[in-house]
Amino acid sequence: MAATAQPRYYAPPPGVLRMVPLDELTAVYHRTSGQTHLVAAPVPEILAALEAAPATLDVLLARLAERYDLADPDPEALAARLAELETLGLVQRR
Repeated sequence: MAATAQPRYYAPPPGVLRMVPLDELTAVYHRTSGQTHLVAAPVPEILAALEAAPATLDVLLARLAERYDLADPDPEALAARLAELETLGLVQRR
């Protein structure tokens, strides 16, 4: 039986999101929908990690662990954040 390929997560194209840090929160304006979202870490970090290139959950977790020196990377927590971002329209899964 062949292994099922993991879906890839994509950030919106360049220029679609405008992120503005506001102390502990970040305002994310989605130009296409006209919606503004107030988010906290690790959302801005996830979006930044996906800007470079789409990634599977495992690849994205590795990117984040490398960039932010995560002591105990948690794939389930990352999957939950990605599902929330997908619901908000800030990330696409294919």
